[in-house]
Amino acid sequence: GLPAVLTVAPDFRFLKERLVQHRPLAKGTEFMDFQASSSVFQPGSDVGPTIAPRPSRGVDTQIGLVLDISGSSSRILLDAAAIQSLASQSDPSLSGAGQVGGQIKVKVGTSWLVANIRTLSKHPDTAGKVIAMIDFLGEGDEERLTGKIYNFRRGVTRYPFPDAAVFPASSDDMRQLYAADDRANIEIGTVYPTSDIRGALYVDAMLGKHFALLGSTGTGKSTSAALILHRICELAPQGHIVMIDPHGEYSAAFKTNGALYDVTNLAMPYWLMNFEEHCEVFLTTQGNERQEDADILSKCLLAARAKSRAAEGIAKLTVDSPIPYLLSDLTTIITAEMGKLDKAGENAPYMRLKTKIDEIKADPRYTFMFSGMMVADTMAEFLSRIFRLPGDGKPISIIDVSGVPSDITSVVVAVLSRMVFDYAIWSRNEPQRPILLVCEEAHRYVPAERDAHKSSVGKILGRIAKEGRKYGVSLGLITQRPSDLAEGVLSQCGTIIAMRLNNDRDQAFVKAAMPEGARGFLDTIPALRNRECIICGEGVSIPIRVAMDELEEQKRPASSDPLFSELWQQTGGEEEIVARVVKRWRSQGK
Repeated sequence: GLPAVLTVAPDFRFLKERLVQHRPLAKGTEFMDFQASSSVFQPGSDVGPTIAPRPSRGVDTQIGLVLDISGSSSRILLDAAAIQSLASQSDPSLSGAGQVGGQIKVKVGTSWLVANIRTLSKHPDTAGKVIAMIDFLGEGDEERLTGKIYNFRRGVTRYPFPDAAVFPASSDDMRQLYAADDRANIEIGTVYPTSDIRGALYVDAMLGKHFALLGSTGTGKSTSAALILHRICELAPQGHIVMIDPHGEYSAAFKTNGALYDVTNLAMPYWLMNFEEHCEVFLTTQGNERQEDADILSKCLLAARAKSRAAEGIAKLTVDSPIPYLLSDLTTIITAEMGKLDKAGENAPYMRLKTKIDEIKADPRYTFMFSGMMVADTMAEFLSRIFRLPGDGKPISIIDVSGVPSDITSVVVAVLSRMVFDYAIWSRNEPQRPILLVCEEAHRYVPAERDAHKSSVGKILGRIAKEGRKYGVSLGLITQRPSDLAEGVLSQCGTIIAMRLNNDRDQAFVKAAMPEGARGFLDTIPALRNRECIICGEGVSIPIRVAMDELEEQKRPASSDPLFSELWQQTGGEEEIVARVVKRWRSQGK
């Protein structure tokens, strides 16, 4: 307690001196370290007798004051000398105080408001003063004894007035800001600029509202995707994750805990396709002719499905029903329909269809889907394998479509995506088994062009983005060109994980999709290092910049860059290499 003399001593200067020495109040609030704050007290000034300087904890140092307040963003005035005085602090959050992307805090009543610095500019009139634009992140309560922040939450209920004091956020404060609460979460790295505060993603919020992982090629995007998926698999070993891998790079990362499929063992039956997907494979014409061909295919396909034993007892059989049928039945029905024609000149659309079906049946590249062995009713077995029902300790299935002929890759992806969505719709009365669909190189399948909605894969992925959450389907998009993605799809992603993006259009596109409070972080996107990312949205309590953890060698995807300087010094065995490659090339096998 204070000495009794204070109760009878009205001298204000003496009172202030005694208070500074005893400091019974919460630190960093009503009275600061006056020797560290140029605006409040200078030793030797006429405010009172000189006080022996006490070592500053840094966190008590006032570094500026609020200039004006306007909704989510405001302006503050920073004192360059006060910030410079913190440079020698051992706490990295304090020594880097006042930087773009750094955090500051402002006292309002018994709460601390935390804000992120977006821009810095020199004061036009006063030397040593800096004007900063800030975005408010949220608020936390103040611990009475230590002055630290606790119980941090997003959003602002009370704003400060102009002239309110501004303080740097310490690592202890940051720990409270980024502390994962009781919700299920996965740790993926350390929060910048600290070395020990862990960055965590809330799994339920991230998956429930979809997520997107964006980054230029070579920034560690594939490894980061593998890291996040590995962490999810560790958290939920009975999960259900389907990953579409267009380059065959993720099989190496999930050898131990994933089911790996490619053209050799996928065995996806052609009859799972709906009518629209049949049209993409079997129709070769455009305009009016295409409509005529589609009408013929619709009639004959329905007849072929109706011949199947699996169709018996189904009253509402449609052309889209996943009922097994024989391709030979389809061509027989087409030939029979052609025989009913009056004039020989009208058989051109029938011949086009029959020729295309026969061509696909005979092409060995299509055997993974259109082989005669696919006629058995294997739908339940196929869904169980691909969706990991049950998972048997391997919660993720990697579907390598790199060996699929390029002209039907989008159809294969469309069928897989639609299977995920349709399964979720028709299993609504069953115990729920949510499925995560991860789509690498997503800009290929949901492009931004005007005709994107015409392709079946663009339609189904767009629909999953908009409606999947209601049915327990989560979508993860991975892309290096967000500006080539259909705009509506990216805006549906509740969590955005942005790595370095070099292209201006991509940066602008991501900024438009990000929430308002994260704009300051986004200005640092071009300056991120490899394996660093900015995460904002539902999966984190506030936007964070994270340095991703190193992933063990055996868990990394096969996407490392070739070392030209080393590889170009090796020689020998070229003839054998070329001979083996030519043999594989000709036989269309790996």
